[in-house]
Amino acid sequence: MAEFKPEIGLVIRHAYLWWNEARAGREEGLKDRPCVIVHTVQNAHRETEVYIAPITHTPPDVPERAMQIPKATKARLRLDAQTSWIITTEVNRFIWPGPDIRTVPGGRPAYGLLPAAMARDLVRQIKDNARNRSLLVVGRAEPL
Repeated sequence: MAEFKPEIGLVIRHAYLWWNEARAGREEGLKDRPCVIVHTVQNAHRETEVYIAPITHTPPDVPERAMQIPKATKARLRLDAQTSWIITTEVNRFIWPGPDIRTVPGGRPAYGLLPAAMARDLVRQIKDNARNRSLLVVGRAEPL
């Protein structure tokens, strides 16, 4: 899965581990889901750390803490037709490419990119949540 580079706004498929699952002791996500790359950084070991936000069909408790994906965007990305939200209050962090990245239906490496303006708004909302300390980060460690 290392044949493509992580890019802000890229929608990938990942075995996302929710914060409440990690807190309960789980090390693996219960299912693979679309997720959006929202940040990348080179760490001290010259590895690329990637932060992803999950996409879900479950309506958020607080609508201002999520971003609804427009139907046209979902169609272009070849996601299902159900209403979906990108959650902006938690992210997974891992070293790229990581073992939890999955191919998307049809064998493609990724669904595609969010529109640039939407990706900017998403990143801004996540940064705001980080600044006010309402962003939960689940670090995904490589198995030994």
